[in-house]
Amino acid sequence: MKSLRLGLVDLDTSHPGSFVPLIRAMGHEVTGVFDSGTIHPPGYAEVFAREHHIEAACEVLEELIDRVDAVMIHSCNWDMHVKQAQPFIEAGKAVFIDKPLAGKVGDLQKMMDWAMQGAVITGGSALRYCSEVVEWRNRNSGANDWLYGLTGCSVDEFNYGIHAYTMLHALLGSGIEAVRDLGGTQQRQVELTWQDGRKGIISIGKTEGYLPFYTTAVTQNQVEHIRVDNSRLYQSLLDNVLPYLAGVAPAPIPFGELVEVEMAAIAAKRSAEQGGALIRLQDIPHDYMGYDGTVFARYYKSLM
Repeated sequence: MKSLRLGLVDLDTSHPGSFVPLIRAMGHEVTGVFDSGTIHPPGYAEVFAREHHIEAACEVLEELIDRVDAVMIHSCNWDMHVKQAQPFIEAGKAVFIDKPLAGKVGDLQKMMDWAMQGAVITGGSALRYCSEVVEWRNRNSGANDWLYGLTGCSVDEFNYGIHAYTMLHALLGSGIEAVRDLGGTQQRQVELTWQDGRKGIISIGKTEGYLPFYTTAVTQNQVEHIRVDNSRLYQSLLDNVLPYLAGVAPAPIPFGELVEVEMAAIAAKRSAEQGGALIRLQDIPHDYMGYDGTVFARYYKSLM
């Protein structure tokens, strides 16, 4: 594989530090980092670069452009993702945007426009590529076999909940038509309906303890419980996206399918606001604000 020079944009979560050794083991190098200060104090990028033996800690985002072939954007404030990706897209660099891609319909449409214009752009949840999902899909490829399923996780409804949406989407494939909020007690349940009539439920939100990523899948012939091994998630993600970012493989997932997952989550929020009304993805207004990344970033910082 072509060796990539990778840049890291924002160091808000545990992902950047976890990715660096995996990236190097795959024959690539992290050549620069930038941190906007959303979560960490001034100077944190320099500390991170020193601890991880990275050559450059850039003071402004644009300094990264000439140092990299691709960037991985890890901002926990998803409202910043379009602005942070744009200079790299315009410079012809490859871009990976960590989950969630965006909480606003307009931001997702902007990313979709880039992809349709030929930009190398991908991102989203690692649950898309986990071995448990891939193995299930290989054994259950017929859409007609599906009856129903429940997919869930804990922590929150969007930043972490997007993993559950992604897992169910990866199992059933593209074609989500409508979403309906079912309410709930501690966790919120959401029903997703596919264009061919298949359905599944997402259960998301805070719980007293941490819940693993899981699906109970019911087909014509069996009931199977799938529980994800978190220790393998990052490697699976990088194995799939880095060849694409390096230009030696096609996109692992069409960008429209990544957007569909995020639109489903946004539709769930709109449904909850409308008392559980059925919301078709195509009917969500372009200016609908969805999930507020700035508010989430303040909350995330309060946990640090």
